[in-house]
Amino acid sequence: MTLAATDITPSRAERRYFQRVRVKVYGRFMLEDRTEHPCQVIDMSPGNALLRADRMGDLGERIIAYIDHIGRIEGVVTRQVDDGFAMTIIASDRKKDKLAAQLTWLANKHELDLPEDRRHERVLPRNPMSELHLTDGRNYPCRIVDLSLSGAAIEIDVKPALGTPVTLGTMRGRVVRHFEDGVAVEFASLQRPDTIETDLSPPVHQ
Repeated sequence: MTLAATDITPSRAERRYFQRVRVKVYGRFMLEDRTEHPCQVIDMSPGNALLRADRMGDLGERIIAYIDHIGRIEGVVTRQVDDGFAMTIIASDRKKDKLAAQLTWLANKHELDLPEDRRHERVLPRNPMSELHLTDGRNYPCRIVDLSLSGAAIEIDVKPALGTPVTLGTMRGRVVRHFEDGVAVEFASLQRPDTIETDLSPPVHQ
């Protein structure tokens, strides 16, 4: 008895989950010892990613990464290479669908070489001092460690819980990571390069 084609052919969703896309996006990842390291994604699918990095995790080690234009991903190291490592991505079907759409968008943008999608470097703003606002009205002074159009790492004396909605200067976002001296904030939307430093300035309190 021969199987019907539908029995052996991967579904459209499955094909999307394993379709690797060559990209050039940057980010940071955290190892199980909670140390953080910069990285560059070389290629990626909704199910796995190849990262170039000076530091690599051990096989089977759990990784949490924050990738520009992609956001947070979690997974496990499956292979080590000369200049980095490969990792699986552990995510729900809904998250993988979102990743597939993001990767398609990135691949098309890179292929077209549109100026607005060229990599925006993480930079130290001219004035690194800003203010973090919580939804309950509390405000805390902070110092920008690094900044991109999608988020910022800040030194601050408090550490709101992961996922807490915050406003950095006038830019809305949420806390996505803790580190020794502060937190990382992911902006709710991609910021404009010509206004981002102005938007870091806290609003005048009445």
